[in-house]
Amino acid sequence: MHQCHLLLGSNQGNRSEFLEQARSALSDLGHVVYTSALYETAAWGLTDQPAFLNQAVCLSTELAPETLLQEILSIELKLGRTRTEKYGPRTIDIDILLYGDHIHQSNTLILPHPELANRRFALTALAEIAGSSIHPVLDCSILTLLERCPDPLPVNEFSQ
Repeated sequence: MHQCHLLLGSNQGNRSEFLEQARSALSDLGHVVYTSALYETAAWGLTDQPAFLNQAVCLSTELAPETLLQEILSIELKLGRTRTEKYGPRTIDIDILLYGDHIHQSNTLILPHPELANRRFALTALAEIAGSSIHPVLDCSILTLLERCPDPLPVNEFSQ
């Protein structure tokens, strides 16, 4: 089994419901071991859109990285994700942040996620469930990456 850390995000419709549906679908791919709290963050990249709800998930799975990615893309499609513009609004976004200490690079997938160290919203949620995990390329903990993160956008725990 592989311990994978994913980030879920939604900024359309009932955001928390989309995250719940994504967690449920992910449980079909393995075992959801941990989940972080929900965090509300301003949009990153394309900023003129509604705020996101984000959540980190630790998934224990037997799926290989590329197979996991294909299954994730299928979940996103089932939950109404359309890809019309980069960083645009979405019902659901599921990113593979870490796949254990595995380093992988292909035309379709780079692991660890290449922007992880630059995204406070991802690091905040990930640090809650895997703060001592070591980034296999940058060779420092997730908590250290969060302390060094250049992203100025605020990340606030979301209470429903």
